[in-house]
Amino acid sequence: MRIENHPILTFEKGRKVKFTYNGTEMEGYEGEPIAAALHAQGIKVLGYSHQRNRPRGFYCAIGNCSSCLMVVNGKPNVRTCIEKLAEGAVVETQKGKGDIR
Repeated sequence: MRIENHPILTFEKGRKVKFTYNGTEMEGYEGEPIAAALHAQGIKVLGYSHQRNRPRGFYCAIGNCSSCLMVVNGKPNVRTCIEKLAEGAVVETQKGKGDIR
């Protein structure tokens, strides 16, 4: 789901790029937030709460909360709501607080 037409805002899309999410190849637009690209592909759950393992999704979309933390290119605790999508990015669901590799 992606906003294509808005009465006030305009959206400039970058070029289409491929990335992987948990081993599955997907497409998004270069420069858009990773979480937005996942949401457009139908991925609504970005992670799970630490203690009760409850699903977490897009929440603040400005990098203040921890609902969108994922592993990106091997780096844990990346705020995907503000991290820009790049060609070949490897995005993985983070388990717990994230392993420091």
